[in-house]
Amino acid sequence: MKIKAVIFDLDDTLYDCSGSLIDASRRRAAKALVEAGLPGSEEEVYQLQKELTEKYGPYHHIFNEIVNKYNADSKLVNIAYKAYNSSEVSEIILFPYVIPTLKELKEKGYKLFLLTVGVHERQERKINILGLKPYFDEIVISDQEIGLPMEDCMRDLIGRHNINSREAVMVGDRVREELRIAKSLGMTTIQMLHGRFKNEPPVNDCDKPDYKIKRIFQITTILQLQNMGKTPDRLKILAIGGGTGLPIMLEGSKTYSKHLSAVVTVTDSGRSSGVLREEFGILPPGDARNCLVALSETEEQERELFQLFQYRFNRGSLEGMSLGNLLMAALTDITGSFEQAIKKASKILHIRGKVLPSTLANTHICAELEDNTYVEEEFNVRAVGKAPIKKVFLKSNDVPPFPEAVEEILKADIIVIGPGSLYTSLITNLLVSGIRNAIRNSKATKIYVCNIVTQPGQTDHYKVSEHINAVTKYLGEGVLDYVIVNNNIPRKDILDKYQKEGAGVVFMDEGVYNLNVNVKKADLVEDLNQKRVLWEKQDLLRHDPDKLADSICRVYANLPLLTIS
Repeated sequence: MKIKAVIFDLDDTLYDCSGSLIDASRRRAAKALVEAGLPGSEEEVYQLQKELTEKYGPYHHIFNEIVNKYNADSKLVNIAYKAYNSSEVSEIILFPYVIPTLKELKEKGYKLFLLTVGVHERQERKINILGLKPYFDEIVISDQEIGLPMEDCMRDLIGRHNINSREAVMVGDRVREELRIAKSLGMTTIQMLHGRFKNEPPVNDCDKPDYKIKRIFQITTILQLQNMGKTPDRLKILAIGGGTGLPIMLEGSKTYSKHLSAVVTVTDSGRSSGVLREEFGILPPGDARNCLVALSETEEQERELFQLFQYRFNRGSLEGMSLGNLLMAALTDITGSFEQAIKKASKILHIRGKVLPSTLANTHICAELEDNTYVEEEFNVRAVGKAPIKKVFLKSNDVPPFPEAVEEILKADIIVIGPGSLYTSLITNLLVSGIRNAIRNSKATKIYVCNIVTQPGQTDHYKVSEHINAVTKYLGEGVLDYVIVNNNIPRKDILDKYQKEGAGVVFMDEGVYNLNVNVKKADLVEDLNQKRVLWEKQDLLRHDPDKLADSICRVYANLPLLTIS
């Protein structure tokens, strides 16, 4: 059945409840307990609430434990809860993109409902402060003390609007509450990964949410794909590249697909990959390693694996060596081939998808420069200060493609080229004729993601049209269906930092409109104010994983892209 309605939770789904609001509630409860006779200071009781929540999780009976700890009267528990849940609400604001997403869903014809549980006066005050009433067909506040159970509220809500439960989606943050109930009724469930409950595991596997998202705008894309029949178990996305761009693309795409394939370059010759390649005669493992980490099953696992696989020794004979590369070298030695090493690592890491080399041939990328000189090997092709690149080629002739990579290209629904270093991460894969021909023959939607900034030594002063022309030169005319270009220009202080290093923003130019390709503009830059996972030592200006994957799936699903006007 097609989705017709979306039910939203409120707290930590549409606004940040776990930030200042929870903090204010804890301080009110601490003050009320101390004034009622609890033998401790307000600050001590406030900190104790935080410590117990972090230790035992959000479902633990915090106030019961605090009262018992101080051997106080049990009546203080109710006093604490009353203060905690009072109607007093500090300044709260909606998450970014909430109103545009609600408007977009309305325009697409979905019925929108808000279902929230809590003290009625307090929840209603939040809704009024946030200005949410105009955007919903109905708002239901179930008072946690006298209201109907949530399951009855859900049944009653969709029943009154003549909606089958399989035509409805529940969006919330609590796996064990609203999402579990909605799942039991047959609804599609989407978990917003924010706040106290984002890492809370389901009681049973059957309660697992169908989707997990970090940004509200992903909902429209999910529903459009689902109504097209392209649920995660049926949508096949293949990304081609290397470097830091490919794992970012894969990381964001896990929301939309369980069939992800990464076709990675094997011409890297720098840093620890180059050392292992030279001393052990194995293909460079760095790009494959990054993709394996990005495809690991959970966000928590990805963070832990990232720390392990990206660790570089800083002294001794192993100085500069990546532990992940050493592990890949060991697996290559154990299994007897680079191909089997990737498969073994995929099994160990329980990844979602496949990581495939474009070729198993031990070859290098070479370049002819504008001054008619030649350079060999990736490290020299991307070197800064040389003449501009005229053309690139592989050192070996007739390099055979990896057969499984060709198979996955031909089966894909979406083929993404980029983002990444134009010549040494993207085009080097297209130099393998079997890969290039498979892309041409594939019925997939073919999308090139243009870089946000130029790269000294490879794309100095390149504009968007020059990036597209370079890809087209090696892929062929008329093969690309779409190009996605970032239109969010970063702050001046960030641009200044790049300009000092010889790099600049890749700007749109008039030449783009003379090319046989559909160019789409989107906001692709990640939030630079938040702590980020860095795939390399440099703090680079990167594509945002969620914005990037969402834009790609929106193009495929024929939806408008998120843009900065």
